[in-house]
This record gives sequence, C-alpha cells and structure tokens, in this order.
Amino acid sequence: MKRAVILLFFIIIGFTGFSQSIRKVKIDELISYIDSSDHPLVISFWATWCAPCVEEIPWLQAGVEKFKNEKVELLLVSLDFDKEYPKGLKDFLQKKNFRASFFWLDESNADQFCPKVDEKWSGGIPATLFINKQTGYRKFFERQLTDRQVEPEIKWLVASGK
Repeated sequence: MKRAVILLFFIIIGFTGFSQSIRKVKIDELISYIDSSDHPLVISFWATWCAPCVEEIPWLQAGVEKFKNEKVELLLVSLDFDKEYPKGLKDFLQKKNFRASFFWLDESNADQFCPKVDEKWSGGIPATLFINKQTGYRKFFERQLTDRQVEPEIKWLVASGK
C-alpha cells in the first residue's frame, strides 16, 4: 500500500510538472517556422536576466489567452547564454509558470541574426514581433510593451485579415 501511494505521488508530480520542451534552433530554423506558420504569432525575444523581458511575458500570455479562439501562438525565444540551456532555462520557465512555445536561439552573432528578424533590430531586448503570414500583418517592437499595449496589438494582428 505504501509503495502504491509513493508511486502515485511520483506519477502525479510527473504529469503536473513542467512538461514542455525547449527547442534549440538556429536563426534560419526559427525564420522557417515563422514563414510556414498558418496562424498569427507573437514572438518575444527575451532572456532570464532581462528584468523588463520577464515582466512583459505575463502580459503577452494574458493577451494571447484572450485570443485563443483565433489560434494566436506565443513563442518565447530565449537569448540566454549557452550555459543556461537547457536546465537553467527550463528551471526558470517552470518557476515562473510561463506558458508558450519555447525556443532557445543557438546563435551568438547578433549582427547576423537580428536583421533576419527585423532589419532595424539593433539587438536590444525585449523585442517582440507580431506577425500573421496569412494576412501580411507584421509589426516589430524593440522595447518593453506595457500591459495596456499588448491586447490592442494582438487585436490588430488577428483583425488585419477580416
């Protein structure tokens, strides 16, 4: 009986723990994912050590959640140092209870990858790209968005094709 209770405990922990993976990608893989998307994307470029980034993510999550019927997807693309991938990053995401599709950008030359995301991106974070390939909508921000800016921006993202 005692064994059954312990086994059940570990099964429950396994199902309720952090189960999402963090996909390691190069910039060309990320761009391919974006280009092949058939639904609106909100892509946040961030890092665990960036306080404005971490502050902004719950606002992005809440905004995307309000438009779940429109199939808006939030991508959190970590620019953390390679020593943080995967354990440090996974632990951080679990602790913060972030919900999204998770990517870790395996690139170190910002001069090479930034212009592939947006030609005006200097490399500052947080940086957020709102893109809907189906409608041609695209807007890039190289700064922290406020909680009041996120929802209207997502509204434009999903409404641009209607």
